[in-house]
Amino acid sequence: MPDESALPLSFSGAPNNSKAAQARVHWSGMTHPGRVRSNNEDVFLALSFDAREVRFLGKSGTATLEDQDYIFAVSDGMGGARSGEFASRIAVDKITRLLPQSFHLANMNLDAGMGDVLSELVHRIHAELLSLGQSYEECEGMGATLTLAVVTPQRLHYAHLGDSRLYYLPATGEPLQQITHDHSYVGWLRRQGQLNEREARNHPRKNVLNQAMGAGHQIIDPHIGAIRFETGDRFLLCTDGIMDGLWDQTLEGLLRSPDAAQAALPPAQRIVERAVAESGRDNCTAVVFDIGGPTTPDR
Repeated sequence: MPDESALPLSFSGAPNNSKAAQARVHWSGMTHPGRVRSNNEDVFLALSFDAREVRFLGKSGTATLEDQDYIFAVSDGMGGARSGEFASRIAVDKITRLLPQSFHLANMNLDAGMGDVLSELVHRIHAELLSLGQSYEECEGMGATLTLAVVTPQRLHYAHLGDSRLYYLPATGEPLQQITHDHSYVGWLRRQGQLNEREARNHPRKNVLNQAMGAGHQIIDPHIGAIRFETGDRFLLCTDGIMDGLWDQTLEGLLRSPDAAQAALPPAQRIVERAVAESGRDNCTAVVFDIGGPTTPDR
């Protein structure tokens, strides 16, 4: 699975080969407050856009990649009172208003790559959350994680900060892969091979972030990259409430080969409901999307 941060972009409206023109995106999204918390600080976003307009997508559906691009994102807010809920909603509002416009500006000036566009977007959200946290007592410490995917013909561009995650399940049968880096000390230990999944889940500092948008962090370094995909590939964006309830092996099973009862549900719903049943101590949010051909059914 190559990281293609430096590859030339493929924008909506650009000429597509026949394979890209026939590709379709199948998606589903769901958020749940869990069984403990009274409010939900998680939010997910699903949009499509072209040169003319931005469209909010429903909780599930399918559409072509021929003449429009897609944005999927999850954000987990943090802060006192209800400021965490406010922070995550600010994040997705900024994405909705700024990203499609920036995307098309990059299309007109290919020297400005998609990686630069996404990095600038994350920094702008970060700056706004910092400003609000410094200006209003009730917003002090307010922050949010973000995991964002922009789907264009044959390529997915992503931006990430915090401990929400982007997973990739190749159609070739390879195991589920975590694409994004958890911005935490425990995440760093795991990437260094010093902790396994069980040890990381039980570590006393597993929820301590060293990077997030806002939350008093002065310097951030978002994880930016790109993946070239093939028909049948599947992707999962989720907040940390999902990982609190489900092991990676369980996630892969729910994505690849659910039992008959689960298969009747949209993929995001079966992941969220299972995570809430297994733990539910935190808000749980998931967005699942996959790339299919013109007749590929939604799984």
